[in-house]
Amino acid sequence: MGDAKSSYSATAGIPGIVHRLSEFISQRDGGIPSDPENIYISPGSQWALQNILNLLVKADGPLRTGVLTPGPGHRVTTVSIMGLGAVSVPYHLDEDRGWELQVEELHRALEEAKGICNPAALYITNPGNPTGQVQSRKSMEEVIRFASEKKLFLLADEVYQECVFGQKSEFLSYKRVLFEMGSPYCDTVELASFHSASKGFMGECGLRAGYVELVNIDPKVMKYIYKLFSKDSCAPVLGQIALDMMAKPPQPGDPSYPLYHTEIQNIRNTMAHNLKRVSEVVNSLPGVTCQPVEGGAFAFPRVHFPPKAIQKAEELGMKPDTFYCMKILEEVGLLLSPGCDFDQKSGTHHIRYTMVNPRVPSGQA
Repeated sequence: MGDAKSSYSATAGIPGIVHRLSEFISQRDGGIPSDPENIYISPGSQWALQNILNLLVKADGPLRTGVLTPGPGHRVTTVSIMGLGAVSVPYHLDEDRGWELQVEELHRALEEAKGICNPAALYITNPGNPTGQVQSRKSMEEVIRFASEKKLFLLADEVYQECVFGQKSEFLSYKRVLFEMGSPYCDTVELASFHSASKGFMGECGLRAGYVELVNIDPKVMKYIYKLFSKDSCAPVLGQIALDMMAKPPQPGDPSYPLYHTEIQNIRNTMAHNLKRVSEVVNSLPGVTCQPVEGGAFAFPRVHFPPKAIQKAEELGMKPDTFYCMKILEEVGLLLSPGCDFDQKSGTHHIRYTMVNPRVPSGQA
């Protein structure tokens, strides 16, 4: 059983795969070193995030631990935070500026948390889910300075890093920007960055494999993190193999490269076409507006409901966007997610639409 795909691996993952992930990270980040000892493979990136949150959340003390989280944002993360007994402290992305993260809003959220919780971490998604924005270097540098000043652990969810479509957009990892800022930031800001084989062009959701890379963590704490990951079984070996393929895909000259290249280009072209088409159609509808989607896998248009529609939803005991999504499903057969599931700003209504579909025909939205 030693070399079978059904056997257990080392806690952090199959050593050869962990090393190739390290090489992948270093190449992605322009040659910045990546230590394999700081990488842990897990059954999905959310699993790794849960372990790091376990590390940060304190069970005792006069105030509960707080984690700053984006709104709109990924609901599963918020539920995980609250499930550990911590407090999710929302900061709002600026919709009118393309869902930009403004450091002034982080200061506001932190100020409002006083007396309610003790904020210990800042959670970021880049590219955004469900909002589809891609952070600029300037924005990331401001966030890093904020985290450094307030002594917050930085949690960077970067699972859609391959999916960037904006003409002027470029994915930069938080680790790269952190190191290129130099001292004191590159030596002191604690960072955990997450990636997954479930998202992007790999899209192998069922194989369950992601990883976390840890930066600037005290060696004594790293020993405890090893114990945290050891309490669970290793990530599925097939999932680890999928991560290996993501980190080191077929190269020109390999027998499988032509098929791989064709498949990736088809996926990229389909998503780019869908983004353009959906944006055109959605923004032509009365009462609906959508910010440009620069990356990720979703569009998150805002719906301005008339008073009668809001009243009808309330009579049925539903949020207006939930009511709208139910009607669309019943009448058109289109599955949408209501914005109320993503911690949207109070008083606004949205829907989330996935771009990971077969190509949207010209006559449909």
